[in-house]
Amino acid sequence: MKSRDNLNDYVAFVTVAREKSFTRAAAQLGVSQSALSHTIRGLEASLGVRLLTRTTRSVSPTEVGQRLLDNLAPRFEEISSEIASIGDALDKPAGTIRISATDYSIQTVLWPKLSKILKEYPEINVEMINDYGLTNIVAHRYDAGVRLGEQVTNGMISMRIGPDIRFVAVASPEYLKAKGIPETPYQLAKHRCINLRLPSHGGFYVWEFQYDGKEVKARVDGQVVFNTVMQVIEAAIDGFGIAQVPEDLVSDYIQKGQLSQVLDEWTPYCEGLHIFYSSRRQSSKAMKIVIDALRYQR
Repeated sequence: MKSRDNLNDYVAFVTVAREKSFTRAAAQLGVSQSALSHTIRGLEASLGVRLLTRTTRSVSPTEVGQRLLDNLAPRFEEISSEIASIGDALDKPAGTIRISATDYSIQTVLWPKLSKILKEYPEINVEMINDYGLTNIVAHRYDAGVRLGEQVTNGMISMRIGPDIRFVAVASPEYLKAKGIPETPYQLAKHRCINLRLPSHGGFYVWEFQYDGKEVKARVDGQVVFNTVMQVIEAAIDGFGIAQVPEDLVSDYIQKGQLSQVLDEWTPYCEGLHIFYSSRRQSSKAMKIVIDALRYQR
């Protein structure tokens, strides 16, 4: 076994093992899939062991590969943090902050707030990734994640960045005129509904309602399914059925008469958006600037 293998080879291995995909890892590293595959084969040949199990559908670490990943990943995190702190030592906030979020939180909170401060700090780069998968931010090398308060991972530092939210049920007036207005969530079974697929579970987002202290979860069905909320709203406007979406995204459409809200008395508020991150990501000046810019002011 050689001790002088290129450090970049190990970075490549960690990225592939974490992503469990040569395609995603190559995109993240900015190299071609063939070059990345060649790097991994060379590393395995150098070490004399197989690190990854490859099939036509998946990539996963072998037992030896998993042990190497578990030992290397935290050390690369420490190296990344130290590199990020170089700008801080020069009293010049700099570096890249990667945030896992949904298109909804990016459009309504992250970009409106961060676009203002990024002009003041040209050395700070922010990468906002649309992600409905409740991704493990540490394992996938994100600096932070954005979720509803009830979805924040245990053991993380979290901070509220937005007000409480209602997910309202809406449909076009034309659809409701043709199919009728549901008076309870139980009647949604007789309606076409527009589903949102969650990649973390492989299933659909479960609609939640509440009335007189009673919680009701509805699994709905319909003709079309999307994996981002913006397309769900467009389909509702186009008359493809009932959708459940954040109220602030559709309030204008309701006022203009393009959508009508139903089941209002069944629609509760839930804890608003929070940003969360591990304690070792807190020390970077760039990270502190981003966090402060996102802080929710009641």
